[in-house]
Amino acid sequence: MTSTPRRLLLALLAAPAALFAAVSPAPLFQNSAVLQRGKPVPVWGTAAAGEKVTVAFAGQTKSAVAAADGRWSVTLDPLAASAAPATLTIAGENTVTLTDIVVGDVWLASGQSNMEWVVNNTYDKAVDIPGSANPLIRHIKIKRTVADAPASTVDIERGSWEVAGPSTTGNFSAAGYYFARDVQAITGVPVGIINSTWGGTPVEAWMDAGAYQTVPELAAKVNERWAKVLADYPAAKAKYDAELAAWEKERDAAKAAGQPFAKAAPRAPQGPGHSYTPSGLYNAMIAPLVPYAVRGALWYQGESNAGRAAEYRDLFSAMITGWRAQFGQGDFPFYWVQLANFQNPADTNWAFLREAQTRTLSLPATGQAVTIDIGDQKDIHPRNKKDVGRRLARLALARDYGVKVVDSGPVFEKAEREGAGFRVSFKTAGKLIAPLNGLPGFEVAGADQVFRPADAKLDKNTVLVSSAEVAEPVAVRYAWRNAPVAGLFNDEGLPAVPFRSDTW
Repeated sequence: MTSTPRRLLLALLAAPAALFAAVSPAPLFQNSAVLQRGKPVPVWGTAAAGEKVTVAFAGQTKSAVAAADGRWSVTLDPLAASAAPATLTIAGENTVTLTDIVVGDVWLASGQSNMEWVVNNTYDKAVDIPGSANPLIRHIKIKRTVADAPASTVDIERGSWEVAGPSTTGNFSAAGYYFARDVQAITGVPVGIINSTWGGTPVEAWMDAGAYQTVPELAAKVNERWAKVLADYPAAKAKYDAELAAWEKERDAAKAAGQPFAKAAPRAPQGPGHSYTPSGLYNAMIAPLVPYAVRGALWYQGESNAGRAAEYRDLFSAMITGWRAQFGQGDFPFYWVQLANFQNPADTNWAFLREAQTRTLSLPATGQAVTIDIGDQKDIHPRNKKDVGRRLARLALARDYGVKVVDSGPVFEKAEREGAGFRVSFKTAGKLIAPLNGLPGFEVAGADQVFRPADAKLDKNTVLVSSAEVAEPVAVRYAWRNAPVAGLFNDEGLPAVPFRSDTW
């Protein structure tokens, strides 16, 4: 009579060990995954300590023994691109079989809401989604998570990689999708987008701890600010709870009375576990992806750092360098979107943030897609993401795929005094054009450092700039406002990069 309960008890006690013993791959190794071509491909996961794990794919077989903490890793030799669906097998005490695996190029797309923005919320959704079926474009979305230390795993939204098609493409990162669509169409190889994004987040949250060590003075400022946030949190939380209770009472009263209620709910304060936690998003949403083999990274972020441009260049540079170090794949391409036109045209805090982004081009293998012409002054989330993705694709096609395509608009080279104004020269591939009425966006200033609108005209592929209000100009700026009317392009339709000749 006692043997059956005893056997049941032993079985229950053994169950956790059995579950732990199951071979399990890291989160990105799912059905329909895209593996990176042309470089070693790490495959890793967990199993019971000491368990032998064998990985088989494309004629290769690699084995490893799980370490004391259960982690194992093998590295496949470089793979050739292949659009033919294949099977990847991971075997130990149990066997995991992943199907529909292709080999091509993998791009990590990250940043805040404008990279997270989905195709369903773009101007082009009705045209592009119905005909989007393409088994060679794939997307995986990392679930939003915060962690205080580097995590080894993370959840995947919708469970796996998704193949582009009418029922799936609408949920893809729009900038990532349009980038992948152009690259895949021209190269013919599969393209996978890893979407690890979180709206409204600063660059500080995406930096790894090692990156902070390279900018100690800024790290001290970031840590000091965050320490104050945590110290103020109990009082802020109590205030929020009271405001939320009052808001809910008003809402319920309006509902009971059949009245409309449009008042926004109070916003929860920053505190423990918040998405602003320094390194919190790197730890939770990037670290678990390391060292997945990738072709490069795409980035759209900076809105949450506007107003702190003096810090941004060093923080952003440290973040890029840190990611490259963590992935251990050299200086892989890193391309970002410069902030679009938005907010009060008279303000300049976004202009200075754009400059910080431009200066980050001093890092190797970096590129910038300028979007000063396709934003929305009244909407921080411009709906035209097709051109964003296509401009990112131009960078990759020109620099990584050997395609002869112009990848940038005019870039400021020098401003020389000529008469009562300046002759401005550009590093440009193509002819300067002014498709708008006139050539708006230029300003000049004298010794008083007060900028005034300037008249500008094209002359011999340069721009002559002057102002009747500034007899002795000493500096010129272009598109140096949050939401300027910027009129200078090249004949490829790419906008000139905002610039200033001063250092004020």
